[in-house]
Amino acid sequence: MTPNYFEFYGLPETFLPDELALKQKYYALSREYHPDFHAAAVPERQQEILQLATLNTNAYRTLSNPDQRMAYVLSQHGLLEEGKQELPAAFLMEVMDLNEQLMELEFEADQSAMLRIDNEVTTLADTLDIGIAPVLAGYAGLPTDVRPQALLQVRTYYLKRRYLLRIRESLAKFAARS
Repeated sequence: MTPNYFEFYGLPETFLPDELALKQKYYALSREYHPDFHAAAVPERQQEILQLATLNTNAYRTLSNPDQRMAYVLSQHGLLEEGKQELPAAFLMEVMDLNEQLMELEFEADQSAMLRIDNEVTTLADTLDIGIAPVLAGYAGLPTDVRPQALLQVRTYYLKRRYLLRIRESLAKFAARS
């Protein structure tokens, strides 16, 4: 299991951390665990410092990126395991429809169709973002027994966003060809 980056930084588990506190913690630990300051230490301590410096870098890289942070929190709770990722049928039907429209672009590049698909994806993404915002903002303050339900909502949001991202990537490929 991945180390607990929030514990490492002494921060509460949240989807919306205090960016300044995160950055300050990263820089403080970067100085503390800089290998140059431990060059005279015994080899075991030098190795430990190197591991802590790597942990600090990985923690900051993960927690400072909203998508990576979301995936990290969900993974920490075992919610991104293969085979446990069911999505609502209505959403899957919408995505299937968008994918069918994309396949049609494969045969005939159509700028207006690309724009229409892009607008549909944007609308879907915006609706998802608006719907999840209160859950993300309130997560850190939730009682422990209520968090699993919020995490399931976040997982559904995360998986839906990944579907939409793949559609956007396909659209970008079509746009680059035309």
